[in-house]
Amino acid sequence: MSKAKLLFDLIAYVNMKRSFTAQEVADEFRISVRTAHRYLADLSEMGVPLYTETGRSGGYRLLRSRMLPPIMFDEDEAFAVFFAFQALKYYPSLPFDINVNSVSGKLYAHLPGDAKRKVDRLETVISFWNQKRTVPSPFLKEIIEAAAERQVLKIEYVSKTKNTERAVAPIGVYAHDGFWYMPAIDLESGEIRLFRTDRISALEKTGQKLEPPIDLPTWLDRLSRQPPQLPVRLYVELTREGMRQCRSQPWLEPHIVATGPERGCIDTVIDKSETEFAAMYFFQLGSDAKVLEPREIVDRIGERAQDLLRHYGFDSND
Repeated sequence: MSKAKLLFDLIAYVNMKRSFTAQEVADEFRISVRTAHRYLADLSEMGVPLYTETGRSGGYRLLRSRMLPPIMFDEDEAFAVFFAFQALKYYPSLPFDINVNSVSGKLYAHLPGDAKRKVDRLETVISFWNQKRTVPSPFLKEIIEAAAERQVLKIEYVSKTKNTERAVAPIGVYAHDGFWYMPAIDLESGEIRLFRTDRISALEKTGQKLEPPIDLPTWLDRLSRQPPQLPVRLYVELTREGMRQCRSQPWLEPHIVATGPERGCIDTVIDKSETEFAAMYFFQLGSDAKVLEPREIVDRIGERAQDLLRHYGFDSND
């Protein structure tokens, strides 16, 4: 067996055993104890976190997390992994203490020279961009572990008007637009609520377990297809600029219809609970959007316009 092959197999062995002696390594790979010590020293120099325990019952122990054995990538696979990690740099918090720069740097360092030059060029012409956020999610790892282990958490959540304490059973977490979100079963109501993880100011495990009725992929799929519980018609006339702006919104883009070369409309159904959000969005579009239905949104936009006039010292009755 070549030394490279033996070292490769030895990494897999120490990952599995976690704690072992040089004699056990020698017996497993049919080498001398002296050679076993030398190869284990080679692993330490390669960065495998081995700890030597002295004494009669001493041996070796693998510290921290397991080390993965070497994996061979072709050039396209290496590019795919490298640029996938670049997409995470816009998130201030990542699960499992991932150091994106460290991982990317290790992969980059092992690329041949021509591949490095190609990566350098591609970095200037491609990016997986998200809005960069500055608010961290300090409990991200704990939430993921609780979801995997079906644990109930006690959290303090920063709501709109005050902080509230809740007992929740996380289903998982997902990333969207630079933020991390946690759908979880609220034990008080028995319903699944959605929480922004950066708004969790305190967290502790309760020791209680709860099996969720649905997993994260299924919940996300249902969320995208869930019909409104209290449907109301949304009808909006749009200018050319209004259509351009609305096409950047996933909840509006499928419902935009061009009614002329410079105009269009939105004719769809939303849930009544979304009227405040919709009013705020179309208010921001100004004269590039004109909501005709529902009346609640029209009135809310008018109220916001009056508030803005008063804020700047204009009398709306003049």
